[in-house]
Amino acid sequence: MRFVRSFLIALLVLAPLVAIAAPAVETAQFDFLIGQWQLEVHPKVSSLAAMIHGVPKLSGTWNAWRAPDGSGIEDEIRIVDASGNPLSSNRSQRTWDATGRKWKIIGHELSHGGTGDATGQLQGNEMHIEGRFTDADGTILTRTRFIDIGADGFRMIQDRSADNGRSWEEGSLTVDARRQAATATP
Repeated sequence: MRFVRSFLIALLVLAPLVAIAAPAVETAQFDFLIGQWQLEVHPKVSSLAAMIHGVPKLSGTWNAWRAPDGSGIEDEIRIVDASGNPLSSNRSQRTWDATGRKWKIIGHELSHGGTGDATGQLQGNEMHIEGRFTDADGTILTRTRFIDIGADGFRMIQDRSADNGRSWEEGSLTVDARRQAATATP
């Protein structure tokens, strides 16, 4: 009992001397994503069916909010076709890794059960991300760039490789985002 009492007294005396680490400045690099976004989704198509029927008209929403501990961003993307049929629903957590000096991103494709992991870094005014996505169809590598980042919108361009990076389909997906609200909730 005496030991417990001594420990508690020491804790109370020393507690004010212990510095509480503030989140790294870099945790604000993804702040542009916070809010509610309306999306226009433009897949690159080159198949005969697409040439005959045209490019599919896809849209969606992207909602992002600060993680409760302030370490990064959590977000959810939903993509639908022109009739409103859901095509994809993805939930991600973006966390700043102070030791590695980069973002670590973990994503789960809720519609089809795929998972992804990626790392990212701010390069000038652009966020660059390299990742790997795996589902029942296999693994693809991705290179993603967030560009034209502003208060009311941004553009995301993604390149993909289905052969472990030997060749890339550049611009396989482009997303144009327009801000609908400055905040979002989980």
